[in-house]
Amino acid sequence: MNAHLIQSRRFVLTLGILTAMAAITVDLSLPAIPSMVVALESTLTHGQQIVGIFMAGMAVGQIPAGLFSDRLGRLPALYIGMTLFAIAATVAAASNDMQYLLIARFVQGLGAASAVVLSRAIVRDIASGKDAARLMSLMTMIFTAAPVVAPTFGALLVAQWGWRAPFIAIAVCAYLMIMAIRRNLVETHRPVVSEHPVRQLISSFREFFSHRQSVFGLLLLLLPPAGFMSVIAVSAALTVEIYGYSVEAYGLIFACAGLSILVGSAANRVLVTRFDQLQLIGLGVALIFAASAQLTLIGWLDLAPFWWVWACVCLYMFTIAILMSNTMVVALDPLPKIAGVASSIVGTLQNLAGAGGALLAAVIYDGSVRNAVIIMAAAGLCTTLVFLLRPLIAPGPFTHHPDELARE
Repeated sequence: MNAHLIQSRRFVLTLGILTAMAAITVDLSLPAIPSMVVALESTLTHGQQIVGIFMAGMAVGQIPAGLFSDRLGRLPALYIGMTLFAIAATVAAASNDMQYLLIARFVQGLGAASAVVLSRAIVRDIASGKDAARLMSLMTMIFTAAPVVAPTFGALLVAQWGWRAPFIAIAVCAYLMIMAIRRNLVETHRPVVSEHPVRQLISSFREFFSHRQSVFGLLLLLLPPAGFMSVIAVSAALTVEIYGYSVEAYGLIFACAGLSILVGSAANRVLVTRFDQLQLIGLGVALIFAASAQLTLIGWLDLAPFWWVWACVCLYMFTIAILMSNTMVVALDPLPKIAGVASSIVGTLQNLAGAGGALLAAVIYDGSVRNAVIIMAAAGLCTTLVFLLRPLIAPGPFTHHPDELARE
């Protein structure tokens, strides 16, 4: 099962950082928003759109990245996407107008799409079932370093060198990642170009949606991002404006949410050896319901101490590490031959949901606790409902294909 790749630290580390590129781009720039909108003579609502616009670009870019990687290989698609990301990041760092900055962020999202989609596709190329779940968990632990470190580092950069510094750091990371791809990754997919691109895309879509297991996994993967992206988008305003913490303190507070994912990922790596995917998904749903039910109460009261609000957010993020890793494996396992397109379908709809949650949160934010948490609460409750409807959506045991790897 390509054990030498699974055990290669440089290979797995590079995949983990690729998975984290979107989180690095979002989280590193969050502390810059308050001073950025002042410098560019904009508004906080407008400035917070750098999150949703970036996620929208990722949503648009994932289907082309997945199809191109299935037809011509993972590495060519990665090089093109990361080069586009690096150029757009450079433009964003140099922008003097909010409109140009938002356009550059959208293009960044287009480029970053290849990193997120293809890191997951490469995992499906070389592993399935519990092996894939363990590898996904390890990548998630690496990915978690972004929300743990990036906000604090971003806040320090803003404090020392102004709002442009985090955007410059993002551009530098992009160029370094291109070098890392060249040194540490190998091609894991045998390209398939037997059909016209449009026909191949259509047939891949049909195959994906013909598997009820993949559809069930997709539904569970769509809703949580809308919740956590909504809170990420308004987290600076929630922490600094409503509760009066400093920008430096905000970086540390936000890192707690990232640390929650790290702890959840470590727990999942242990649990995945003892329980199957359905049991772990059930555990994740139970925890996300506990967090969402409390956030619903907080929203109804429209008043709560900050520790309660952020404890619920951290519990929600802890759940993400367990729920998303196992659900992604469930969604991709039946589809070894179209892993690129399958990953892009999941990623596109996932990021549309995340972008929608972030943009809606920015629009409805009015300085109240209720509007800051209500989208996360609703997303968690809807996730619980989807899981309860599994007997109708995808009855029977989950299937895996350990002997059908795309590389073979």
